[in-house]
Amino acid sequence: MIDFIGRLFSPIVDLLGWVLKLFHYDVGTPWWVSIVLLTVVVRTLMLPLTIKQVRSMRGMQELKPELDKIRSKYKGNRQRQQQEQMNLYKERGINPLGGCLPLLVQMPIFIGIFYVIRDLGGFSGALGGGGATEASEPSFTEGGILWFSDLSSADSTLLLPILAAVTMLASMEVTNKVMEPQQRWLMRALPVGFAFFTYWFPAGMFVYWITSNVVTLGQNYVIYNFGPGRRPDPAPSGSSGKSSRPEKATSGKKGDPAVSSNGHGTAEQNGDRELVESSGNSKARAKRKRRKKKK
Repeated sequence: MIDFIGRLFSPIVDLLGWVLKLFHYDVGTPWWVSIVLLTVVVRTLMLPLTIKQVRSMRGMQELKPELDKIRSKYKGNRQRQQQEQMNLYKERGINPLGGCLPLLVQMPIFIGIFYVIRDLGGFSGALGGGGATEASEPSFTEGGILWFSDLSSADSTLLLPILAAVTMLASMEVTNKVMEPQQRWLMRALPVGFAFFTYWFPAGMFVYWITSNVVTLGQNYVIYNFGPGRRPDPAPSGSSGKSSRPEKATSGKKGDPAVSSNGHGTAEQNGDRELVESSGNSKARAKRKRRKKKK
């Protein structure tokens, strides 16, 4: 089975192995540093997919109120519900599977790294499904550092699996802030389960995994604080510059807002006042004329 998977992913294995040897022989770095540099290159190439994932997650989060309305409106009609949801995704230009793209790309690379280390450092045949193989690069078994000098063997101290789980949890905490509480706790349990099932992996795999987690942590911090993952700032109240209170009716009284500072009304009010006074004077003159005629 292991040999079959290796043949299936042979193009990726050959490419990753070539880059790793390039760093080791042409650049002159130790094997463990070569793995670190390879990981940085991989994560950098995947950055556009990561940004696309973040935008998709943010878009899905913004659509949640409308999706809830659709689920409530078509509660008894699941087919219509899915149709309306897909129409909404299409209208807003959001791919609901966009958040899975980096994971789909990472898995073949992770498998490829496993087979590269298996080829460079040899394989004991302990996993079944494939016989023991000789190391194509004998120096790889001494290319580590500190307590994990042999990159082709598992870490007997289990420190590398623990570091991998911790760094993975730290890198995911930045993204977990935008998730629902239930999803957040599920994602927190994922690194523990992943470390439990991979503790027997060779040390070189954990060098790749830990480096990938640290680089991802830095990328997520930038994306979610200064990039497309940043929460939009709430609109300040009264941003239009106008008061939301209705304007008071103007009056000619002193102290009213519509009255000028010198105590007189506005030009429009003064004109109305003059018109009233003129009308009153005309009526008074007409009354005096009638009295004179009577006399």
